[in-house]
Parts: sequence; C-alpha cells; structure tokens
Amino acid sequence: QVQLVGSGGGLVQPGGSLRLSCAASGSTINIRSMGWYRQAPGKQRDLVASISSSGITNYADSVKGRFTISRDNAKNTVYLQMNGLKPEDTAVYACSARTVLNQYWGQGIQVTVSS
Repeated sequence: QVQLVGSGGGLVQPGGSLRLSCAASGSTINIRSMGWYRQAPGKQRDLVASISSSGITNYADSVKGRFTISRDNAKNTVYLQMNGLKPEDTAVYACSARTVLNQYWGQGIQVTVSS
C-alpha cells in the first residue's frame, strides 16, 4: 500500500505561480512513476504531468513550458511547479503513484486562477 498526502494549491491571479507537493509513504519502493492529474468542473480527469522513477517526464500539451514536475526520491516527494497560471488551469489537482499492480491517489487540491 502507498499513501499520498498532497499540499499546496489555493487562489492565485493569472500569470502567478503555485507549487504543489505530494509526499508518499508506505511501500514506496514499489512506486514506478508519480504524476499529477486535474479535473475541472464538468470535465474528465486528465493527466497534467508525470515522472518515472528514472526521472523521465511527460507533460500535457496545455502545460508544456509552464509547469515542471520534479521528484525527490530521498523524501519520496513529487512536486509540481506551476508558472504562468491561466484561468483554464483552475481545477482540482490530485497526485498519483503507480506500482506494477496498482494506482494510488492523494486527496484533491483546489487550484483557482482568477483575478
């Protein structure tokens, strides 16, 4: 089992920045990749960014060049640095960890981009 606890988020003006953090505990040795997803009201949940255990990253086209995912393996923590935030980035964000057999989720974190 893997437990994920996310933090960060909040209200920010367009063009601003936020950093989300997600700390993993439990059977972290089994984690193959971690990522961030988001779901806006009335829309499906989409992958925002992911990072493998070897550091390979993947981003949604809509956030490339603005968001950066990073991972501190010593702390079992993944970060999502979000710069140049736009109103369309408003959503509930959640971190995820994949093992060979399962996918685990952290709690939702509200990010609101509004003036």
